[in-house]
Amino acid sequence: MMKVTKALKYPSVVLALVCSTSVMAKTVNTVTSFSVLGDIVQEVGGEHVQVLSLIGPDSDPHVFSPTPKDSVTLNKADVVFISGLGLEGWIERLVKASGYKGQVITASNGIQTRSMIDDGKTIVDPHAWNSMANGIIYATNIMNALIAADPQDATYFKEHGQNYIAKLTKLDNWAKDTFNAIPKEKRRVLTSHDAFGYFGAEYGVEFLAPQGYSTESEASTQKVASLINQIKAKSVNTYFMEDQTDPRLVKQIGAATNAKEGGSLFPEALSTTDVANTYAKAFKHNVTIITDSMK
Repeated sequence: MMKVTKALKYPSVVLALVCSTSVMAKTVNTVTSFSVLGDIVQEVGGEHVQVLSLIGPDSDPHVFSPTPKDSVTLNKADVVFISGLGLEGWIERLVKASGYKGQVITASNGIQTRSMIDDGKTIVDPHAWNSMANGIIYATNIMNALIAADPQDATYFKEHGQNYIAKLTKLDNWAKDTFNAIPKEKRRVLTSHDAFGYFGAEYGVEFLAPQGYSTESEASTQKVASLINQIKAKSVNTYFMEDQTDPRLVKQIGAATNAKEGGSLFPEALSTTDVANTYAKAFKHNVTIITDSMK
């Protein structure tokens, strides 16, 4: 009771403390390109960030087209985060249209990129986050960017970021141990489009896909026939859907090869349900159902 009485006697002291606390506590308004990146920013930034993702859960980043509403959203941001590597081909136009003057942080800076063939052209594979080793680089870049944007909360961001990086490192090691326990000749998977290049390179898994890097690309009859022969020759016995893609083509290939459906993967969008509503959960889910199909 004494403490309450003293506070009431000195309202100016209470007011000063409240003001001081409000000055110290800052929220960085961030905009991210898509849901996976948005979750990483939220995990690193904690209570000192507000995160808005232009492309939400269960949404395909390859078919996104910005709207005037997105320009308004970007204009109000303190920091904008993109994955880079060509995923967000629209970002320069959107920044220009929005009048946003802040920094656009490319979370993939520093990773070792992979090339891939798409419609006969060699391009940079944009799906870097699907390797957890790269996810750790994303989180580190995001942590450093938030510290630069809000130096007064640097200690908080560093502690929060390093705890999250430790969690991702544990997941990376678990994935390597899990795949290493499976004979290499069994580590083959059929998916709908080519989003797992970094994942496959990191964990020794061969992915076969009828579509290129974009879900918009069309698979030719010749490519599908070649893929069916490849699947039969390599004894691939399981195919996987991707949450936001049309399942008909991969089901057709599965039927032609007697492959069985293994479930849904989440390589490019988080889910609105608990199964994959964070980056860490989506990664763990993908590893688990892929390895279960190989055992």
